Amino acid sequence: MILAGDVGGTKCNLAIFDVVDNRLLPVEEATFPSRDFQTFEEVVLRFLELEGVLRLRAAVRGAAFGIAGPVVRRRVKTPNLPWTIEVDALQNRLQLKSVDLINDLEATGYGVLILESHEFQTLNEGQRDPHGHMALVAAGTGLGEALLVRGEDRVYPVPSEGGHSDFAPRNELELDLLKYLMKTWPHVSYERVLSGPGLLNIYNFLKDSGFGKEAHWFGEKIAAGEDPAAVISTAALADKCRLCAQALDIVTSVYGAEAGNLALKGKAVGGIFVAGGIAPKILNKLCDGTFLKAFLDKGRMEPLMRSMPVQVVLNPKTALFGAANFARVRLEGAEGTGDSNR
Repeated sequence: MILAGDVGGTKCNLAIFDVVDNRLLPVEEATFPSRDFQTFEEVVLRFLELEGVLRLRAAVRGAAFGIAGPVVRRRVKTPNLPWTIEVDALQNRLQLKSVDLINDLEATGYGVLILESHEFQTLNEGQRDPHGHMALVAAGTGLGEALLVRGEDRVYPVPSEGGHSDFAPRNELELDLLKYLMKTWPHVSYERVLSGPGLLNIYNFLKDSGFGKEAHWFGEKIAAGEDPAAVISTAALADKCRLCAQALDIVTSVYGAEAGNLALKGKAVGGIFVAGGIAPKILNKLCDGTFLKAFLDKGRMEPLMRSMPVQVVLNPKTALFGAANFARVRLEGAEGTGDSNR
């Protein structure tokens, strides 16, 4: 059996997986609030002490954890939590054959490779090249990006920190947005615009620039502790707030443009996947043409962009399954990568 985790700044999803007929089946799962723990080791040990997990612990051979942050030399300092996680210390504590830390987008990449066709929503059919590379972009609390590079034997998800690259305005409005954000952050990355907090940044820019007045109920919801990004997107999709709708328009267009940038850099003729927590929640907006128009708008490269399939990842546990898939690859070899559907 395999221990796997999807580790984020808000919550940690952990699970024990069994491998049956070359398929990963979750046997026990639990979610823990990340900020309730001083270290990641405490989270894992709490999970392993659960009644349903104790009986399985002896059968666990390896573990892998996808985590938001740069994993360098088997070590990561989490950007959104006061944790430093080291593989050697974790492996010594867990006494397993193999333990790995991987970037959360790398984990998502390994998950995408084993999803079923019904777990995607197509935004652009394209003409998928079965021998081509793929790309993955995921907006949520932050912005993650990865390439899925096709080798001779299998597909290799390659992590990056591309979400922290410079935000590039495409029109006067986005240029004004950049100037507005530079008053707070000297370096404005795509993540400052294309993420949950980024949606709030855009909303505040529009409000402070005179595009509209904030509704009284908006402040009440925020004061009550509701997530601002969720309030904005929900109101926009319900056509309840013009300011919220404008903010969602901008973030959706930027999402398409940056997905297109990544697709060009990776020449993702095998397809590009849109994952993360935001996409499924604004699926209707992603399907209205705003995203795809920005994705295709690459000048002379538009014909190439039209050939690239674009799909939204609908399964919220993709990164968790991906971490388990990575652990299986480490334990069993390259034949465990799947890629039967993609």
